[in-house]
Amino acid sequence: MSTRKHTALPKAQTLIEALPWLTRHHGKTVVIKFGGNAMVDEELKAAFAQDVVFLRQSGLKPVVVHGGGPQISAQLDKQGLVSEFKAGLRVTTPEAMDVVRMVLAGQVQRELVGLLNQHGPLAVGMTGEDAHTITATQHRPEIDGELVDIGRVGQITAIDPGAIQALLDDGRIPVISSIARSQDDGHVYNVNADTAAAALAAALGAETLMVLTDVEGLYEDWPNSDDVISKLTASQLEKLLPELSSGMVPKMEGCLFAVRNGVNTARVIDGRVQHSILLEIFTDEGIGTMVVPDGPHVTDGRGGAR
Repeated sequence: MSTRKHTALPKAQTLIEALPWLTRHHGKTVVIKFGGNAMVDEELKAAFAQDVVFLRQSGLKPVVVHGGGPQISAQLDKQGLVSEFKAGLRVTTPEAMDVVRMVLAGQVQRELVGLLNQHGPLAVGMTGEDAHTITATQHRPEIDGELVDIGRVGQITAIDPGAIQALLDDGRIPVISSIARSQDDGHVYNVNADTAAAALAAALGAETLMVLTDVEGLYEDWPNSDDVISKLTASQLEKLLPELSSGMVPKMEGCLFAVRNGVNTARVIDGRVQHSILLEIFTDEGIGTMVVPDGPHVTDGRGGAR
């Protein structure tokens, strides 16, 4: 008597492929920078929320860090405030900072917390101001050899992950807006979300940092080729940094900082692909660019596929 072929069998095989990754990451903290198209496309937002809850229900400890460039620009336009950029950073006047704070903590974060909490009482929103989680000072970029005042743009000076860790220990999913307060002047500052995610990943001793973006990963020879670098070491990445496009620099600098400060892997993945987080963490191939620390002692567990 022949064995009946079950049409659902490939689903079981997919689940089994995920088993070693579930085992490897169980109980580990994963910091995810939420950005790009995934922030503005309704289907991608819903898929992102499902992915993060899946991680949580699979025994991982996800932490979400977000910015909100498109939403901030839209609100500034609505209020008749001009967006000006210098050295790739938004010049942030006190009036613009009020808008930034309102949009990040009152709109983007609230929406994301709502999407996550459709799956249970899991997500808790906070900003870097809460419990002195992120402390910053004014960032003055150097342009043509001179330090330039670009307003309320912050440079991180300290991280206190205690409040986030308490939420993780309670089984919650922290959702953090990249805003910080200064201990020097009392002002609130807008902090680059890629930089904030990397700093938090290091402070939390995270297993991995994942940065969602609008490209497939780090390209080997852009624009001549769209081949993606699957895996590289911190030193290899450092050599590439001067050649990268301005948009990729803070993301890759964040990855470099993370793996040089105790995070096992940092990954840049395509947020335009539904369920990209699950594909990267729970499959043998992965879909983005993985950065690992230098040294032969490092294992990424990719079984030679990476």
